[in-house]
Amino acid sequence: MQTTFTDAQLRDPGTARANQILRACVHCGFCTATCPTYQVLGDELDSPRGRIYLIKDMLENERVPDAKTVLHIDRCLSCLACMTTCPSGVHYMHLVDHARAYINEHYKRPPGDRVLRWVLARVLPYPGRFRLALLGAKMARPFAGLMPDPRLRAMIRMAPKVIPPVSRNDDPQTFAVADPKMRVALMTGCAQRALNTDINDATIRLLTRLGAEVVIPGGQGCCGALTHHMGKEDESHATAARNIRAWTAQMDDGGLDAIVINTSGCGTTVKDYGHMFRNTDLAADAARVSAIARDVSEVLVDLLPAGSPHLDLNVAKGGIAGTDAARLPSEPAGTNTGGLRVAYHAACSLQHGQKIKSAPKDLLKRAGFTVLEPADSHLCCGSAGTYNLMQPEISGQLKARKVATLSALKPQVIAAGNIGCMMQIGTDAGVPIVHTVELLDWATGGPQPPALSRPAIANPVPILR
Repeated sequence: MQTTFTDAQLRDPGTARANQILRACVHCGFCTATCPTYQVLGDELDSPRGRIYLIKDMLENERVPDAKTVLHIDRCLSCLACMTTCPSGVHYMHLVDHARAYINEHYKRPPGDRVLRWVLARVLPYPGRFRLALLGAKMARPFAGLMPDPRLRAMIRMAPKVIPPVSRNDDPQTFAVADPKMRVALMTGCAQRALNTDINDATIRLLTRLGAEVVIPGGQGCCGALTHHMGKEDESHATAARNIRAWTAQMDDGGLDAIVINTSGCGTTVKDYGHMFRNTDLAADAARVSAIARDVSEVLVDLLPAGSPHLDLNVAKGGIAGTDAARLPSEPAGTNTGGLRVAYHAACSLQHGQKIKSAPKDLLKRAGFTVLEPADSHLCCGSAGTYNLMQPEISGQLKARKVATLSALKPQVIAAGNIGCMMQIGTDAGVPIVHTVELLDWATGGPQPPALSRPAIANPVPILR
């Protein structure tokens, strides 16, 4: 794509990067085939190619963004399926992130929109505040239908029926092991700590069982993704900088082999810290952090090489011991799966953002689970950070499509690697949805994932040995 930025414009690092990305685009349109919003809306401007034209025009002319441009940029999920499809290597993520920051700086949103974004930015990244908000949403649930704004209704309905108690495992500390194979820092996250504490607990059990010393660094918090995707660069960089300082302190003290992230949306952002901070005093430290940031599945592959007895014993063969049959759907008649039927949902931030596609599925298969993949697994479920709150109608259509393809597999449980996807799909799935690490923890000696047990189960569930 030809661009006409001036030398003065190109002195801005963000504009210079946008120019590189725009010039890589060859208008081929392959991205439209895998763009969820284009499939739902059928509007060229709601495809990556259409948005690229809008961004180019806005940046080249240094114009104040108009409502039309903002509408179509806001509708982008940042699922990054277009980057997987693009034959020219267009780095759409960096381009749309820069466009959002430009819009945030130059466009005055309607008052209601500004208030909503302000609230989200000051609640979701803080577990304590988020817990209070979830309690308020639970109390408001009976009145959700009276809310005039569909976004407010979506926020109220997002609140889980049960808000878990705070897990003390998320406090700064070290989980030591004898003769450690590696030393890792676990990013405990923000929203996940309020919505589902089982994930971090299972991750710690699994990593330490497999010989990793796990450090929960003091000072870490939200990765910055939630505000970053709203274009609020100052806020997102401030929270990201705190993480960089917390993790580099551990790297300089006892050393770290990896920064383990079990929320793939966060992982995509942390792995991009090197780019985000490339022109700052934290550039070197940010690059160090990005270099060792890894999804939990990547670390598990290292801890469980081929031939490892921990998973290759197929402990899940024939169904998991202790499964509550009243809770899990039975297998379809005439099938002989050899293990619990697990439908694997590939989070966009994992398969497109981090290019991790096979590791979670391979680990589940080695544990003896029967892993099923839905049709159109490359398409987003509609969660996408705050997207399901800001664009509830489009998000709802994408959720319905995703739930339908998963349900068609007749699974007994759904596994995913991202809390946002779990919350989005879990409301309508009809079967339990758990994090991949919860199933792997269970299969290697941990407790049954709580989501698989009925609240009123009377007897303790035996664990695998």
